[in-house]
Amino acid sequence: MTRMTAPIVAAAVAAWLLVVPSAKAVDQPQTTDLTQMFRGGGVVVDDLRVVEIGGIVVIRGRATDKAQAEQAGAFAAANGFRRVANLVQLVEPVDDAVIERAAERALSLDRSFDDCKFRIASRGGVVHLGGQVHEELQKDLAVRLIRDIYGVKSVQADLR
Repeated sequence: MTRMTAPIVAAAVAAWLLVVPSAKAVDQPQTTDLTQMFRGGGVVVDDLRVVEIGGIVVIRGRATDKAQAEQAGAFAAANGFRRVANLVQLVEPVDDAVIERAAERALSLDRSFDDCKFRIASRGGVVHLGGQVHEELQKDLAVRLIRDIYGVKSVQADLR
């Protein structure tokens, strides 16, 4: 009887292993990335990420205006999505004067920029960095320092 039990137990274990992974796959909701659809539809939100998970549309990002955040939810409703979680955060608008001062301070405090000259301008968080440096490495360091400043979206460098 023990010779008959071993094949039956092995068959039962094999059947169980085949069934259990497929049961787990059914439990996980399907995820669809809708970010490009929303961007193409004119939703203007920084760091926009939109996914549909199990029938719920989750909208994430940052906006400086409440109307921008609401536009994302309205776009979802207009496209037939009934269950929407609009998690767009409202943030303070970027102050370019603060960014310029922070950039000037960061560059002036770093000893590797002694005898270098910089021109800094910021518009909407895009920093334009001009001037003269002595080494190629100084260009890379200056751009990296400015990129790390809160509110900076990008850095356009014209350093010679």
